Amino acid sequence: MSRGVFVTGTDTGVGKTVAACALLRALRARGVAVAPMKPVAAGAEGHDGIEANADTLALIAAAGAARETMADVTPVLLREAMAPHIAARREGQRITAAPVREAFERLAAGARFVVVEGVGGFLVPLDDDWDAADLACDLGLPVVLVVGMRLGCLNHALLTARAIEASGLAFAGWIANMLDPLMAVPEENIEALRTRLRAPLLGRLPYAINPDPAFLATHLDVGPLLA
Repeated sequence: MSRGVFVTGTDTGVGKTVAACALLRALRARGVAVAPMKPVAAGAEGHDGIEANADTLALIAAAGAARETMADVTPVLLREAMAPHIAARREGQRITAAPVREAFERLAAGARFVVVEGVGGFLVPLDDDWDAADLACDLGLPVVLVVGMRLGCLNHALLTARAIEASGLAFAGWIANMLDPLMAVPEENIEALRTRLRAPLLGRLPYAINPDPAFLATHLDVGPLLA
């Protein structure tokens, strides 16, 4: 049976894509057949003559997947980079579960492990009565939380962890992503989270202006995800 994780974050812009790409590379280094997925992406640009989301392309590259899988990797592509339910409404469409689930099943059929990157934070609305947490529940995947290490991250991480646990999904682990190279006492903040979050720390991603997924993968321990 295929397995995977749902990667969420403490907020938008905390490095979910960077962490998901590093996870994909770390899993590949363990010989695991992987597939990437970013079910909902808001923000499309022209890339080699096609409309695509930059995060989608980064995930495909990290997984060593073919661009032909793009429609399944991101079944819901919205043009404007804004809250997805608002972007969808402005485009005259709704984000629904069925296309996402069908695309996930196709990806899972060809891989042992699917790394699914969410959109925004864990409770970002996708429709009037459906949000990112509901999407994670529909896929039934354990959750990996990316914590953007900067001032305020403790509260954001602990609140998100409560939401993950309230969803009934397994909290598979968390990743500390060093967003602010000048953050005061980062080790003390990581330790504060380590003692409070009921999930293993999978690794600490160092600050990087141009992050290299292959290098960042060496800072992760994916063993707990495969146990």
